[in-house]
Amino acid sequence: MDFEALKKYSALHPKPAGLTLQYGTAGFRSKAEQLDHVMFRMGLLAALRSRATGSTIGVMVTASHNPEEDNGVKLVDPLGEMLHPSWEEYATQLANAEEQELQKTLTEICQKAAVNQQKDASVFLGRDTRPSSKKLSQAVIDGVSVLGGQYHDYGLVTTPQLHYVVCCQNTRGQYGKPTLEGYYQKLSKAFMELIKKSPGSGEGQRHLKIDCANGIGALKLSEMQPYLPKEVLVHIYNDGTKEKLNHLCGADFVKVHQKPPKGLDMKPNERCCSFDGDADRIVYYYMDTAGHFHLIDGDKIATLISIFLKELLAKVGQTLKMAVIQTAYANGSSTRYLEETLQVPVHCVKTGVKHLHHKAQEFDVGVYFEANGHGTVLFSKAAENTIRQLAKEEKDDAKREAAKVLENLIDLINQTVGDAISDMLVIEAILSLKGLTVHQWDAFYTDFPNRLLKVQVADRQVIDTTDAERRAVTPPGLQEKIDALVKKYKFSRAFVRPSGTEDVVRIYAEADTQENADALAHEVSLAVYHLAGGRGAPPQPL
Repeated sequence: MDFEALKKYSALHPKPAGLTLQYGTAGFRSKAEQLDHVMFRMGLLAALRSRATGSTIGVMVTASHNPEEDNGVKLVDPLGEMLHPSWEEYATQLANAEEQELQKTLTEICQKAAVNQQKDASVFLGRDTRPSSKKLSQAVIDGVSVLGGQYHDYGLVTTPQLHYVVCCQNTRGQYGKPTLEGYYQKLSKAFMELIKKSPGSGEGQRHLKIDCANGIGALKLSEMQPYLPKEVLVHIYNDGTKEKLNHLCGADFVKVHQKPPKGLDMKPNERCCSFDGDADRIVYYYMDTAGHFHLIDGDKIATLISIFLKELLAKVGQTLKMAVIQTAYANGSSTRYLEETLQVPVHCVKTGVKHLHHKAQEFDVGVYFEANGHGTVLFSKAAENTIRQLAKEEKDDAKREAAKVLENLIDLINQTVGDAISDMLVIEAILSLKGLTVHQWDAFYTDFPNRLLKVQVADRQVIDTTDAERRAVTPPGLQEKIDALVKKYKFSRAFVRPSGTEDVVRIYAEADTQENADALAHEVSLAVYHLAGGRGAPPQPL
């Protein structure tokens, strides 16, 4: 390690005194002007991680659904998955080390992680459309270069596209070609094969309005349009030419505010969807003839995909184990429908994509979506091999056809991470193949009315939870209080959990009516305020 060069470059990316940041599920996120030193150091870390794994590592510069003035960075591990938890700690240590400790911190990481300094390092880089992303991306390049690493800068890409190319590179092309063209070709080919089998194919065009959150999704979807069949017409709104990224639009806005984004005109029963700022989340919605807005969130997306997969798995006649993975935020009505009507096993895990992804890997087919619209489907290697073999060699026509549909689905789904473009094509293919309208899809089940609240507290760590965050262990008496409150309402449940990023406690409640859900959420928020050290004025009724 050339410590002189390191010192010289590090001085060009100085750390603001006293600033501490934490590497969480979403990597680092902050105001863009605070991140220059973090980007340089994540370039250093990516080079070390590459040497430790003997693989290419990805670095994505984005702050997803945060406001335009923020930015962030996350590292992508060899198979396109999120950074290993032990390295999240190294990331935090490195980002927070004062200038004079940088050399020592790097040396310690190399020792702890047994990094072979003599090995080659290879890093793939991508960024979103924020005004600050290009300069911050250059800081990452400085970090990789000063440690003698090689880099390939993909420039403007969606987060899932970077995960995809990293996985392709490290599987020596088994997962696909590590280029954007390779991504478009693989997905569009699988999509076309599926659409061909649709009962209504050739009967005219399918229209879909897409709000791209004024972000990278608009650019990449436009690039992909020539690859898509002419039967599918996507109309792009909020393409980033006029308005600010994520401002009053995007999947997060639509989900939180339960209303359509600015800049998209909805007509009754038209299918519409929204991506988030880096295109790794998607939600659908429509307006009925009475002018009411209907949101179709991640829970309903998981349900649609599960119905389709379950039918196909039954047709191929293999004993492949399928499950749906949810978090405590999944609507109780969706859980009930999956378990009781569809008879698909449901497992609940802690909030955060990495927990869902990890659990989904335990099954032949693992479907996971967060209610916010981030999710995908994972197929075990064994299941994938079985399906591909049946598609080629099965003598029974019906079984072979079902296996072919499954094979195309495997190719259409981005298994590395939630991907708005891929998920959208999967949904469009299923709706087309099953001849379903958006209205019929929405009618699978009715969500229980719910309410999300947050309460400011002096220290979020006073709350500790168990049972996939559904029960509070501390402070004493809080869970008993919640249990008593829940008993007052029909079809109700409530839970509290500390935020991962700020001193607030998040509260979720659902019940038989909106009025009761609101009342329950408020009563639970008062209990949190009084028992967990609330700050400021007590919560007011909604």
